[in-house]
Amino acid sequence: MLFNSFPFLIFFPLVTLVYFLIPERLRVVWLLGASYYFYMCWNPKYALLMLLSTTITYFSGLLLRDAERIPDPVARQRRKKLWVGLSFGSNLAILCTFKYLSFLLDNLVRLLGLAGLSVTAPAIDLLLPVGISFYTFQALGYTVDVYRGDTRAEPNFFRYALFVSFFPQLVAGPIERSGSLLKQLQRPRKFHYRRARAGLLRMGWGFFQKLVIADRVALWVDTVFNDPAGQPGSTVAVATVLFTFQIYCDFGGYSNIAIGAAQVMGIRLMDNFHRPFLALSIQDFWRRWHISLSTWFRDYLYIPLGGNRKGEARALANLMIVFLVSGLWHGAGWTFVLWGGLHGLYQVVGKLTRPPRKALRSALHIQEEGILRKLVAVPLTFCLTSFAFLFFRANSLGDAVTLIRAMVLDWQGSALAGEGLYQFGLDRGDFTVAVIALAVLILADLLNEWRDMGKWLEKQVLPLRWVAYLLLLFTILIFGIYGPNYDAAAFIYFAF
Repeated sequence: MLFNSFPFLIFFPLVTLVYFLIPERLRVVWLLGASYYFYMCWNPKYALLMLLSTTITYFSGLLLRDAERIPDPVARQRRKKLWVGLSFGSNLAILCTFKYLSFLLDNLVRLLGLAGLSVTAPAIDLLLPVGISFYTFQALGYTVDVYRGDTRAEPNFFRYALFVSFFPQLVAGPIERSGSLLKQLQRPRKFHYRRARAGLLRMGWGFFQKLVIADRVALWVDTVFNDPAGQPGSTVAVATVLFTFQIYCDFGGYSNIAIGAAQVMGIRLMDNFHRPFLALSIQDFWRRWHISLSTWFRDYLYIPLGGNRKGEARALANLMIVFLVSGLWHGAGWTFVLWGGLHGLYQVVGKLTRPPRKALRSALHIQEEGILRKLVAVPLTFCLTSFAFLFFRANSLGDAVTLIRAMVLDWQGSALAGEGLYQFGLDRGDFTVAVIALAVLILADLLNEWRDMGKWLEKQVLPLRWVAYLLLLFTILIFGIYGPNYDAAAFIYFAF
């Protein structure tokens, strides 16, 4: 079931209404059943995989709790590492089988071919389960939290299963931590009008991002990236910038709908985006982009690898490892690995050049948070992230090379002159709506950097609030892109 579908417009109010009407002792079971129904609308049999991952990590938590009772510290630690290893091994084996097996076999066949061995890879027809990377990482994070003693093992299986499968954030995050979401599920919730109103407003903004912006600019992006041969460099540059906004509005829109839906039910999910295109550096970008994943990798991979505690060279190597793994997490393809590697390289170069850049700003009397630095750093960071996103969106490395070659060797700025702007899936009207909607997005991010506009709106008089609510609603209804025969477009991160 998609957020931007008619079934969800029936499902969500019904689930929420029943949730607040039934006795508190039944709410966990009700939400658990609703979450599994939500997931099974894609493929019922793959709910068994989620249940398997849930069962493994649930019993891992209990076994880790029991291991704490072993008096001998060496034996205790050995037993705890055994349960963590089995939990990670089994869950990652499931993830790799469904997401990476074909990719691994194809690359193995190519390597053997280079060695002069002709081997045919077996045909594997496995459909990637929606959201498997998200719920697997959330469950594994719980295992580590129990191992470290940051979270107590959850004895109630139904409550833990809801933690893994909570439907607003099930298929595309945010990747929640047990110390936050699991604890909230242990406390009963009461309906709160202002909280529900704020949640619905956030959902509305998410729908605006998805339906008005992301699905509209996708028409231009798909036209160029799905037919890279012969594309002028100027159209490739525009498509790359538009994809940068598309993926932000698509994934950020999903996150806002998820956070808002949970907020209506009294559950607070972590923010996943914090105006990433106002970042002053790539490091700052990753503090603002897909925050739940970047902090997951920081806490469960970067720090265990040694972080920055073992010297600068080791810290830089750890950074590269994390970003290469992050790229592979996003997809079983070399384009994703290269995207992650580019961000790792950006970070390494940024850290190595930090002292001379700081000295240069000091010599030129440029303040760290001054407007002059922002006017240079923000566009530069945006350009670097957009270039990396070209690899993220390209259908293959060959297509990426073709697109980059066009930007370097075949610019053809005249291709966008006059009616040329409207030859890439957007007519004059849709192109105009896209430009205005992007301007609204940028203005909203700039204003929210200064002040939380949602809270500001809540303090305004009732007529002004309702004008804003209705304006947002009718903008979505009138200018949203709903697909042929109202065939809603899936969110990009459902593929990960």
